[in-house]
Order: sequence, then C-alpha cells, then structure tokens
Amino acid sequence: MSANDSPSGQQTTTSASLDAVRNATHDSAFLKACRREPVPHTPVWFMRQAGRSLPEYLKVREGIAMLDSCMMPELVAEITLQPVRRHKVDAAIYFSDIVVPLKAIGIDLDIKPGVGPVIAEPIRTRADLARLRDLTPEDVPYVTEAIGILTAELGATPLIGFAGAPFTLASYLVEGGPSRNHERTKAMMYGDPQLWADLVDRLAEITGAFLKVQIEAGASAVQLFDSWVGALAPADYRRAVLPASAKVFDAVAPYGVPRIHFGVGTGELLGLMGEAGADVVGVDWRVPLDEAARRVGPGKALQGNLDPAVLFAPTPAVEAKTREVLDAAAGLEGHVFNLGHGVMPNMDPDALTRLVGYVHEQTAR
Repeated sequence: MSANDSPSGQQTTTSASLDAVRNATHDSAFLKACRREPVPHTPVWFMRQAGRSLPEYLKVREGIAMLDSCMMPELVAEITLQPVRRHKVDAAIYFSDIVVPLKAIGIDLDIKPGVGPVIAEPIRTRADLARLRDLTPEDVPYVTEAIGILTAELGATPLIGFAGAPFTLASYLVEGGPSRNHERTKAMMYGDPQLWADLVDRLAEITGAFLKVQIEAGASAVQLFDSWVGALAPADYRRAVLPASAKVFDAVAPYGVPRIHFGVGTGELLGLMGEAGADVVGVDWRVPLDEAARRVGPGKALQGNLDPAVLFAPTPAVEAKTREVLDAAAGLEGHVFNLGHGVMPNMDPDALTRLVGYVHEQTAR
C-alpha cells in the first residue's frame, strides 16, 4: 500500500519509496516469521535493545532529556541503528517512548530519571477528557523524518514501530505516573465504567493515529506495548480493555503489516491478547512457549521469551536456557526470539551479541 492511497488519506512518504521499503524487507526472516512462513533461521530482536545497555547510546544521549531525544530525528535514527550494527539483530525498533503521542497533543508530562513518566494534571473526570484531542501527522513530524532516515539506512532490515496500549496509557494518565497497584485506575474502571470506556476509546484513537504515522513513513511492523495490563483478571480485561486494544489493531489492519501485542505478567491473558487482533503475541518468561501456544490458539505467531536476568549468568548457562526456549518453540507456526521483557540497563551488550549469534546458529535451516 502506498502513502498516496493510504487508509487515512495522509500524504507522507512517496509511493515509490514506500514500495521500495516494502519490497526490500518483505522476505526478511523477521517478517516471514510474523507471517508464519518458513524462515532461514529464527529471527531475533530485543525489547529495549536501543538504550542504556549500550555505551554508544549513553554517549550520544549525554545531556539530552529523554523526551527531547525522542523529537530529534537524526538522534532517533542513530540510537535505533546502534543495536542493529552491534548485535546484528533481525529487526530494528523505533526509538521513542510510549508517552510521546500524549506529549504531542499537549498533555503536560515529563519523564523523570529513575521514576518514569509523570503527568502534571492527571485525567480523572469527564471534563478532563477534552484535553485528549486528535493526533495528526503534523503533531509528530519528527517521527516521519526519523523513519525516512532509518528506512534508507536499514535496507532489508525491517523497522518495528510501536505505541503504548490504551490501558497502560490510561493508567499513567489516571495515576499521574507509574503505580504498583493501579488503585485510581481500577477505581475508575469499576466505579465509573462509562468514563473509563470513553477514556480508553479516546486513547485507542490517538494510538491508532500514531501507529498509522509510523507505518505510512515506512515501518514494516508495529508492536503495541501493554506494560501494566497483567494487573487485571481475564474477565476485567475482556470487558474493560479488549475493545480499546481491538480498536487500535483494527485501525492499522488495512496496511497489512504484522501487529504484535506484548504485556508483562499476562500469562492468563494470552488468548484474549491474541483475540484483540494481534498477528504475533509476545510472551514473557513465566509461561513456556508451547503452553503459550496452547493458550493463544492457532493462527498466531509467538514472540519471546528468555528471562532477561539469564543474561547475567555465564555463557553456558545462557545457552542452556536459550535452548529450552528454542525447544519449546519447535512446534510453533511462527516464532520470533526475544526476551520476556526489555534489556536491562546494566546488561553486558556482548552477552546480547553472543545470544543473537547462538540463536542464528542453532536454528539455521
């Protein structure tokens, strides 16, 4: 699909250049695995592969605030490319933060070191919903520019776009920042279900628009991060979260790019997360991939799921645990190797490079 006839009618990347990106990446191991097609080897990428584990990242980010760095196209491109160069991963993931679209539409927030996103005026009443206006490509020109730079550099390596899922964004907005127990979030969900439904529906529209910008600029796949949704029981997820997540996936369905869904502590929700519309369901380290496949059901690829903490063990132990993951994935329709959560800041980057090589070597067809 070209930008000239994109579902949203937005004019972004030229038709010829976007088609060239699609053609270059179509037969990549990553996209083949997402489509549940035969692959030359199991593809590997890591959540948070671009970031604080890399000395080159710390160098280029020195003195630059996180949100500022997300709005500097050349810097975003450099950071996104760093792990591809170093680790030889099979996909890049766009460097940004899940609160960037909220910042772009005027929400007063900041990412505080050691804390995370902090919202100056939380969303807690119906009147507050008016502050969540539509997001347009003009709100995030730096995203389109950065992805243009990246796709030119990446060639046959796919770029994954991403966004935060409605539940996790809503939790940040309602709580005013990170929360252990999501008290205010759940109080709204249970105490004013219509306000909650309207909030996550509004966030679904914003998130869908943000993913469309990334796809129309050249992203070959998208991942929806629902970092906090593991705090919910399945019945609450189905009633209060699934419709909004499904709305996001439906918004980008016409583009035909793989849609990945990931959350932490979501073992009991895996089937529902697939039902929301994902083509690939991310699995954390708590559920073996063969069991995850049973819970998700047929017709979906899986992504995961080595425990990130394993990377601090000696190489033979890392390889043994990796072998367990690969063995559990042996019967899957499609498998993208990843960690069960993000790369930790103090992780040895050489351990990640060795892990990529090991997975490629062990799974070469």
